Amino acid sequence: MVYDADTLVVGGGLAGLACAVALAEKGVKPLVLERSGRLGGRAHSVTDRASGDVIDIGPHLVHSEYRNFPAFLARLGSDGAITWQPEKVITLVTGGRAVEIAHKALPAPFSLMPDFGRTPGLDARDFLSGRAALWRALRFDENDVDALDAVSAYEYLRGKGVSPRMIDVFWRFESMALMNVPLERCSAAALLRVHSWLMRYRDLHFGFPAKGLGELFAAPARRRIEAMGGRVLVDAEVTRIETRDNAHECHVVDGRHFTAPFCVAAVPPQDLARLHSQFAECAAFEPCPYISVYLWLDRKLGTERFWALLWAPERLNYDFYDLTNIRPGWESRPSVIASNIIYSHRAEHLSDEEIIAATLREIGEFAPLAGKAEVRHAAIHRIPMAIVCPTPGVERARPPTRTALERLFLAGDWTRTHLPSSMESAVYSGFRAAEAVLAGMGRHVRMAIAPRAADGLASVLRAV
Repeated sequence: MVYDADTLVVGGGLAGLACAVALAEKGVKPLVLERSGRLGGRAHSVTDRASGDVIDIGPHLVHSEYRNFPAFLARLGSDGAITWQPEKVITLVTGGRAVEIAHKALPAPFSLMPDFGRTPGLDARDFLSGRAALWRALRFDENDVDALDAVSAYEYLRGKGVSPRMIDVFWRFESMALMNVPLERCSAAALLRVHSWLMRYRDLHFGFPAKGLGELFAAPARRRIEAMGGRVLVDAEVTRIETRDNAHECHVVDGRHFTAPFCVAAVPPQDLARLHSQFAECAAFEPCPYISVYLWLDRKLGTERFWALLWAPERLNYDFYDLTNIRPGWESRPSVIASNIIYSHRAEHLSDEEIIAATLREIGEFAPLAGKAEVRHAAIHRIPMAIVCPTPGVERARPPTRTALERLFLAGDWTRTHLPSSMESAVYSGFRAAEAVLAGMGRHVRMAIAPRAADGLASVLRAV
């Protein structure tokens, strides 16, 4: 049989490109098939026609404990294009009051507690009510997933005696901002896993792409793949994957078909379910929609890069980014604010004008100057999926890299990476898929980087 490539990679998002770059670097010639006309998947960037600015389809952040996403950027020469914020973790806003959360001179897991203790609306009894849940989060282990994934985070926290005020002020915010779903719909396993990360590391801090996120990896990845003998095809929508004669054949909507001994499917679960009957159950994964809002204002609001509003029943946006304080060369411009309306069912009936007005009001909860600002231009993006909703049962259902089909592997932030769905999870899965392909060729190479051990006292307490 004549093969069109050594490996077919279906999907040109972060996971697929990370896999293809890793394979190409090891002398394997991958063929990437991307259904749209551009690369990047859910992390792609576009040029806003009115302003000429490159913006992301939803703002993204990274944190300092990511290991695989920075390694991928380093392969592409883009690892320096991150604006880090090491002096603090985040500014939280509630009731018109801003609280800066920064690490204090205490060992993990206590370094952030003094600032969290200043959160308005909570007292010592509320914080003490959460001690059992925090202890379980600190000691979270993947062996806990089966039990914790069976219940919602809300059920779990109430069962552990966490006070209603602590749940409303703190845990509801964390569930929406970090897990993208309401607390009642969030798997306890998913929430405790991500909170465990926050507790383990003494100096964890956030960073932001210093230019369009897609500019960091999409075009550079294509250049690297093609420079090493691989190929990348856009506008190549795969309609089905067939497996026969020890090979995989991808059929493209325009009638073309491509064959290779190995195949990596790096697509969202709903797309995977359509590509092969083996994965029909993946259609049950629920996508979490969101609305991305960009506002070009007529004035500068301040010097803050990133802030978040705590939970409220009527809240639309949670996290906000002033790109003029993030992107080099934008410092003297009037503020360009990016925000996310996550789990956007509650806003799907709103017009763009209503979303703009509500977002401007919520910006004003932190930046009073927003009340006097005019919106010179706005861009609203309605995106059907940010991540898979981490509802109870989903953690156990996330599929592994290896499938029941010989030499057909999966990649994607939603696969079983033991990480929260994120850019880090996507790249990690891509590297794991590349390892699996190489192992199938008799070459055992380690590329994916596991999370490092917890810091100091947190490491000791996790072992207790």
